[in-house]
Amino acid sequence: MADIIKISDATALALHSMVHLAIEPDGKSTTGEIAELFEASRHHLAKVHQRLTKAGLITSNRGPAGGVTLAKEPEKITLLEIYEVMEGSMLCNPCLFGKSKCPRTDCVLGVLLPGLARQVRDYFDETTLAQLAQESNWGKESE
Repeated sequence: MADIIKISDATALALHSMVHLAIEPDGKSTTGEIAELFEASRHHLAKVHQRLTKAGLITSNRGPAGGVTLAKEPEKITLLEIYEVMEGSMLCNPCLFGKSKCPRTDCVLGVLLPGLARQVRDYFDETTLAQLAQESNWGKESE
């Protein structure tokens, strides 16, 4: 579906690791712990964390007591903010050919694509880390 939503591995790691930090009781974890949890490359996740740090979404501290933490309250971080740090602006261009205006008088998929594109963007813009952390079952399976 063209540019309705594109989520790279890096963006998926960013979203998951930030929800993980929002869930953690002390709000802190290491890149290694998070990489192991999501069975991801530690080096890849470290690069993701560098981007999130540069954007001011997480803070990173080195050393034995180091780790990563959210730089803001989870209620103030939206999925759209994380997505756009990793992927750039989320465009609501529903055209399958990537055109701003369809060369036809009507889209072959009717009103589906414009509505779906807006729905996805609105969800990312309105959903916070706090909401996802509250709805998550992570860590509750063993209870």
